[in-house]
Amino acid sequence: MAQISQLYIYPVKSLGGIALQQAQVTSRGLQHDRRWMLIDNNNRFLSQRSHAQLALFALAVTSVGIVVTYKPTHATITIPYQPQTNEKITVSIWDDSCSATVVSEEVNQWFSHILQINCRLVYMDDDDLRPVDPKYAAPGLITSFSDAYPMLLIGQSSLDDLNGRLSQAVSMDRFRPNMVIKGTAPYEEDRITHFTAGHINFYGVKPCARCVMTTIDQGTAIGGAEPLKTLSGYRKANKKIYFGQNLIHDGDGIIKIGDIIEVKKLGTELNLNSN
Repeated sequence: MAQISQLYIYPVKSLGGIALQQAQVTSRGLQHDRRWMLIDNNNRFLSQRSHAQLALFALAVTSVGIVVTYKPTHATITIPYQPQTNEKITVSIWDDSCSATVVSEEVNQWFSHILQINCRLVYMDDDDLRPVDPKYAAPGLITSFSDAYPMLLIGQSSLDDLNGRLSQAVSMDRFRPNMVIKGTAPYEEDRITHFTAGHINFYGVKPCARCVMTTIDQGTAIGGAEPLKTLSGYRKANKKIYFGQNLIHDGDGIIKIGDIIEVKKLGTELNLNSN
């Protein structure tokens, strides 16, 4: 019987994740997930792809805001849930542009000092609407500062299978899922196009193409060749490497660890190893 085994949010895009026992599903995905984002002088998003050091920030949800700790120095700052400025700007995530609000000058200076670059932290307000790619979702569906979709699903057995092929195992945090499930066959999430959990409908709409970020150890911010090198040997199609399933959803409510996954519809297998 398939069930939810892990839940994660990543309040600030590309910074550390937070493991949850339960999560509130909202119109954009899990509550607080990727509602904040660091941007450069061109208002373009920062990520571990070019700034691996971002892996070294640990986050915690508190009653007054998101507490961020830079692990090497233990420096901390609290990001308030509501921005302290009224400065609205247009920001870029890949090919998308959307509106966001600068959080505060204090927060900007804190991150800029640690990262040794000029950067700002922005927040996606409730009235800032970023649509999901209409090729994969109905009009009106929105997401936050995620790469493209509200949530990411990975099966624990898929990671177990991958680790069986590696000389040194990697942890789930390399892949930054929101929902991890157990009780499914390896890579079964490739085919899951509709399931329910916590009375909410979820739809698998597009396998997740993976990038160099998966090669960064989230504890040390040091990169390597794996697991992309191994994944490329058996999870490649159309020059992309796939691991995990992007989700959209219908409805809101609470999901929690232990919730039963009821698969409603399965699609076709991925056509892998087609270069």
